[in-house]
Amino acid sequence: MTTTVSAETLATLKTIATSTLTTLLFKRGFRNVFIQGARPLKTGQRLAGPAFTLRYIPAREDLDGIDAFLDPRHPQRVAVEEIPPGAVLVMDCRGDVSVASAGSILATRMQMRGVAGIVTDGGLRDASGIAKLEIPAWCSGPSAPTNLIRHHALDINAPIGCGDVPVYPGDIMVGDDDGVVCIPAHLADEIARDAVPMERYEDFVLEQVRGGASIIGLYPLTKPENRALFESWLAAK
Repeated sequence: MTTTVSAETLATLKTIATSTLTTLLFKRGFRNVFIQGARPLKTGQRLAGPAFTLRYIPAREDLDGIDAFLDPRHPQRVAVEEIPPGAVLVMDCRGDVSVASAGSILATRMQMRGVAGIVTDGGLRDASGIAKLEIPAWCSGPSAPTNLIRHHALDINAPIGCGDVPVYPGDIMVGDDDGVVCIPAHLADEIARDAVPMERYEDFVLEQVRGGASIIGLYPLTKPENRALFESWLAAK
């Protein structure tokens, strides 16, 4: 059953740090949610949207020659044309950064179609060109060679592993300068709900620490006097 996540929840999650989200998920027993290796091509970008997945398996010479792209049913091309506006293309490249999983032309096409972002545990070619686009992208590094050298595009919108994280279609991908976290769709609303007060408290903690306060009894909050101080701080905001 697909869980629909509201635009309001997505807007909230887009403002929340991935460090906050990973902590909230850890409190719920989820340890493996941060896409390993995926880093932003351009800092300062934020991402929040449902996953639309593409899985690559290792290439085979008789199937993945340069003429493979002549087939209009090629899964990579189909994914770019079928991913819904607002979704995030998440690609399973088995952590292989030796070739690209996409390039600037495909990224531009997705931007024109209203796609929210690109996440891959592989490489991206024309990386400087993609970094100049409005569509945000996270990858394991720039890589010029075409995907056909190492990848055979296979499954579209099926469960995948990206950066050693299980990603199911519709899971909510949230990205910032640290990387990308995958939130199970059914938890998105409550994570967004709890994230806002958590970040407010951490803003308070930072202010106190900058003023010389000790973190003992403050972070985590265990001293009653610090709780009272926090409540007064909140009331003044």
